[in-house]
Amino acid sequence: MSQADLRIDPRKALFADEKPLPDIPVVDHYAGSEKLMQKALALQQALGPIFDVTCDCEDGAHAGAEAEHARMAAELIMSDDNRFGRVGARIHDIAHPHWQRDLEILIEHAGSRLAFLTLPKVCSADDALTQIRHARRIEALRGIARPIPFHVLIETHGGLREVWRIAAIDGVESLDFGLMDFVSAHQGAIMGDAMRSPGQFTHPLIVRAKTEIAAAALAHGVIPSHNVTTELKDASVAHSDALAARRQFGYLRMWSIHPAQIEAIVTAMRPDFSEVNAAAEILCAAQDCQWGPTKHEGRLHDRASYRYYWNLLRRARTTGMTLPADTRERFFEEQARA
Repeated sequence: MSQADLRIDPRKALFADEKPLPDIPVVDHYAGSEKLMQKALALQQALGPIFDVTCDCEDGAHAGAEAEHARMAAELIMSDDNRFGRVGARIHDIAHPHWQRDLEILIEHAGSRLAFLTLPKVCSADDALTQIRHARRIEALRGIARPIPFHVLIETHGGLREVWRIAAIDGVESLDFGLMDFVSAHQGAIMGDAMRSPGQFTHPLIVRAKTEIAAAALAHGVIPSHNVTTELKDASVAHSDALAARRQFGYLRMWSIHPAQIEAIVTAMRPDFSEVNAAAEILCAAQDCQWGPTKHEGRLHDRASYRYYWNLLRRARTTGMTLPADTRERFFEEQARA
């Protein structure tokens, strides 16, 4: 029996009693029109799958043309331009008369390739459950075997109040913070400067919301996704916002609303190169000893630190970092062949 045959995959060795976080890109790029969707897909082809594209069928759809807009988005999702299968869609909220038709069109025409569906303005766990259950019925009718993941926007008082229940719903992959709608819901009690930095990271009510969303998401194996940066001309603002979201609040993903923001956010979310190299060495040594305790540079490591370094390695990979050849072979290429 070869050494490779004895290797236990970290997904099996380290997460027996907890749900691992999903492997999804660190940027969710929103596009509302067909032109902007096509530009986003062209950029994704150029940069690789380091960001997702969300076809916006809510704010992007003109009143009265919701069905046409959803069908156009479905066609793009099914097209050859969707090279990596990392394109999702945002539907209308549950109070809008077209949300059911959105789901019907998108799942019927693009259900086999939809990376995810995003639910906006969720006011309760029951809202999310109603929409997800309707989607599951359509999947069953259309013979779609893979359950489509759901991303839920927390941007209302009710959504924040029930965020832990929402995070626990089967099929929820990401909790996304909708900062501007959340501030607006306070009817002027929170000043407008809290919609941007530095206010968005210092106002107590906003800090409370961001912290609660991240905590609920991470406790349930769900990705917390940070709100947009409204500054479009200076990409360094998106970079600094992403750094603060990642380092201060534990967010692992962030929205983009302009192509110039994408690489700035990816760079901010990317782990330190030296720590990635250390993670590779530690995990390879751990796998060689069947995930028992090891020493690295005079420090003891066990399964607790292995889980940290494994998630760091996964994040490095999703941000496009080049991993050592042996690490790629052990942990990602072998898994892909299995």
